[in-house]
Amino acid sequence: MSSSHAAITKLFAWPSWVNRRSFWVVMVWVAISTSLYTASATGTALINWNGLGQFGEFWLASLNPDLSPEFLAIIGRATLVTFAYAVCGTTLSVGLGFIGGVLAAETWWRTVFPPSAKGSWLGPLMWRWVRVLLAFPRAIHELIWGLFFLSILGLDPVVAVVAIAIPFSAIVAKVFSEILDETPQEPLNALLNSGAAPATAWLYGLLPQALPNLLSYASYRFECSLRSAAVLGVIGAGGLGYEILLSLQSLRYSQLWTGFYALILLNGTVDLWSAWMRRRLGFTSRLDLHTPAEVRKKSNALNPALHRSQDWLLRLSWGLIALVTPLCYWRLNIGWERLWSPRTHRLLADILTASRPVWPTLEGFQALLHLSGLTLAMSILAMALAGLGGILLSFPAAQTFLLPAGCLSIGGTKGAVRARSLFWGSRWILLVSRAIPAPIWALVFLFVLFPGVWPGALALAIHNLGILGRLMAEVNENLDERPVRSLQALGASPGQIILYSVLPQNLGRFLTYIFYRWEVCIRETVMVGLVGAAGLGRLLTEQLSSFDYSGLAITLGCFILLTLCVDWVSQQIRKTQAEF
Repeated sequence: MSSSHAAITKLFAWPSWVNRRSFWVVMVWVAISTSLYTASATGTALINWNGLGQFGEFWLASLNPDLSPEFLAIIGRATLVTFAYAVCGTTLSVGLGFIGGVLAAETWWRTVFPPSAKGSWLGPLMWRWVRVLLAFPRAIHELIWGLFFLSILGLDPVVAVVAIAIPFSAIVAKVFSEILDETPQEPLNALLNSGAAPATAWLYGLLPQALPNLLSYASYRFECSLRSAAVLGVIGAGGLGYEILLSLQSLRYSQLWTGFYALILLNGTVDLWSAWMRRRLGFTSRLDLHTPAEVRKKSNALNPALHRSQDWLLRLSWGLIALVTPLCYWRLNIGWERLWSPRTHRLLADILTASRPVWPTLEGFQALLHLSGLTLAMSILAMALAGLGGILLSFPAAQTFLLPAGCLSIGGTKGAVRARSLFWGSRWILLVSRAIPAPIWALVFLFVLFPGVWPGALALAIHNLGILGRLMAEVNENLDERPVRSLQALGASPGQIILYSVLPQNLGRFLTYIFYRWEVCIRETVMVGLVGAAGLGRLLTEQLSSFDYSGLAITLGCFILLTLCVDWVSQQIRKTQAEF
């Protein structure tokens, strides 16, 4: 009887290839195909042939930037403002995000309310409430926060700093909580079992292990703050973004490229400095997501073998950080008192009263559903293009691949020159693409494309290409080279080495980064909506500019719901990928 039952079960069992991973693979392909159809089925022309002349003038001006002393002085002051915004926004968001990360960590509540103690049911309840509360501020892009506070506080540096700090604090808290939950728990449990208080056990048993990843992600957050500070300049907060927008609106392309080069130089300098700091401390990655614990422990452990003669450089860097941070607050002269002034309270109360949502009609609901579909399609196409481009550029951009002594190095003098050209060329492309804000890329594409999904999708794709390509290049640089060297010894070609050795090791990490950036990209659709791209972002900016707070509340609720759905899908795919 049992044997016949087993035979019947085996007969009607699902094939081995039908599992959660194959389900999500099919869903991804369906989503990309549907997004392509949605973006193309607009019924209007795509290319604006009349804009080709201005498009060419824009690129030719890159060879002749405005280097006049007067304009360089303006760009220099704007660069300092952007840098100060980033420093202040990062320090606030990391400080608040650390507190939120502890409160959002399941490990913390399990430590405070252990399963065997009385009232243990409070732990999971508090953990879920904190996670839900953090979801709302991070679902709203800093550009929307900036426009909101701009309407209340006016043109003041506090607008840009608070606009960066609010969503970034929630994002940092989410990532910090994941890092803390994925840190090995054995030392923490040992201290708790010996009678140590929860705070003491965390301080000595968990935080020292998690510190490398926390510091590494904090440095990555600073790079993100630089880009956000430039974006907030587009709405009038000042800095490089504001000067770039003024030059673009007046069609002064030479001045525009001067601003671009300043932004690229600023991002490149911070990128090199943060990478140097991580290497000196033994950190090898900006961002570790769902990495096996043994790999993380090996790759992101504090380096005990720092050379004594170079320790002073690290001490100098920490000293500069301690010096520059208060100088940035002093330079901006932030009017914190404006946040709790009677005028601010009055204006905030008026906005809250005016933003009482009115349920939309059937036509309004259908319009919101259509715009949500366009927003989703824009983000999917952007990440598909950025992911593919990032993977391709991550190989020549990795120091351990094509350069001499690399695992795919090209022999001979000519080969070495070609390898260095590919390396620096790919690094330059990645730096330029991520340094220039997505709204500026969207304005550039609007020279030759009509408003719609494609200008926004291409702008987001170019911007995220630089971020993903840099993260993926770091993954390639941390590759275990033993399988690669074995295939080389057997005479395998570079293509075969990548196909059979590199991709099997790194493809999972690549996909994890792509889906993580998708969570960010769905919020970034607001940026390109500001300059005319389709979707909910365009409607949000129109409602803000017309003070339609009632309609804004409905649209914002729709956008938050869409963002939370994307976050959930992305997390499920990343968890499924990590299990296989």
